[in-house]
Amino acid sequence: MTREDAFHRQVREALARIPEAFRPYLENVEIQVEDWAPDDLLDEMGVPEDEDLYGVYLGTPLTERGHDHQGLPDRIVLYRVPLEEDFSDPEELRREIVVTVLHEVAHHFGLDEARLEELGWG
Repeated sequence: MTREDAFHRQVREALARIPEAFRPYLENVEIQVEDWAPDDLLDEMGVPEDEDLYGVYLGTPLTERGHDHQGLPDRIVLYRVPLEEDFSDPEELRREIVVTVLHEVAHHFGLDEARLEELGWG
């Protein structure tokens, strides 16, 4: 199994931790894995050059949608290389993938960075 395959497996395992009651709300969310975040996205988000981005939610949170929302499917993108470089221990990497997936799913449900910090998911 390649590192990429192992990473994708860990992402699937992290998604499996989401309670069944919440899963219908994720049906139209595409989960992607890319090696690195694009520079234009990092610039747009104001991520300092000395920091890495592990994941991002791209879409309209459920709390901001009207009943007639027809936007593009939402996406959660995880950035494999920064995660693997910053968490070389396999167990730490697995844990951080879970944290990152849940963090981005929380954005889909409308939780902002301040609330995620309060909950210990910042």
